[in-house]
Amino acid sequence: MVTQVITTTTTTSSISASTPNPYKAAKEALDRDGFVILSASLFPSFDLDALQTAASHMATAARSGKWPYIRTLPKQFPPWPQDPSQGIWGVQHLLHPSNPSHSLFAQSYFDPELLRYAAALIGCADDDLTMELYNMLVRPDADFALRWHRDDIPASATAAEELQRLSRPGYHAQWNLALYDDSSLVLVPGSHKRARTDAERDAEPYEPNMPGQITVHLKAGQVAFYNNNILHRGVYDSKKERLTLHGSIGTVAAGGERARNVLQHGVGEWAKEDDFGELEPEMRARATWMRERLVKLGSQSGDVGFFSKDE
Repeated sequence: MVTQVITTTTTTSSISASTPNPYKAAKEALDRDGFVILSASLFPSFDLDALQTAASHMATAARSGKWPYIRTLPKQFPPWPQDPSQGIWGVQHLLHPSNPSHSLFAQSYFDPELLRYAAALIGCADDDLTMELYNMLVRPDADFALRWHRDDIPASATAAEELQRLSRPGYHAQWNLALYDDSSLVLVPGSHKRARTDAERDAEPYEPNMPGQITVHLKAGQVAFYNNNILHRGVYDSKKERLTLHGSIGTVAAGGERARNVLQHGVGEWAKEDDFGELEPEMRARATWMRERLVKLGSQSGDVGFFSKDE
């Protein structure tokens, strides 16, 4: 069921080219609020027109059954069936070598400026980054919503269990790059640093007016990084075009900590096949060693299971 969301707007977590020391400011905003919006002007090498065209072709192929890696309605979490007949709300594996536009998407994923922000937000050196996921969130074929959740903490967790997990480093950066204006992400700022309140714990899964919630409004070209364990949900309008690139990058410091979050999407089944041969040499070299770390994670982790297999 999709319900109307009533929200408050905030602008405290926006970073632009005029922001003094934008990397530090972005890190402070993410730590404080659990999310930060980066201006399109910070990423001048993104080719939005080309990305829009390629993303539109991918969405069309996915809806018609010509691209098997999809997020299908009404399932919220992996694994998803490969049958698009009930509609889709996402496209998986943009970097898969069988995607005709995988090199274009790779240029945005391995963009030097994006990687600098990822490293700054994680708190690691550029050379410690690890390839993880690059997917796409699209207009659903029917109105659709995700329940309130944290990506790596089940709803059944006690307050003590939440705090124990939230006290550990995140070891990754997760972002949405909007190719069209996007107001689908709803979250509670600051909830990444605390256990749920009684009101949050007692709320209905699709509560339309969670205390303190906001909607993250992105203009085309803006990037929103957010803590994946912030209390959040998605509300998706079938009447509004949506093409939002949804990625994550990790760090070698994570060890196997990120294995389930990443490998449950199936990326380990094909990552070793892509040599990124169409990228320019410096970017290709970086992409190759970041990919090799992902392949190593897959080879060492075995069966990682799923966060919420039946939802």
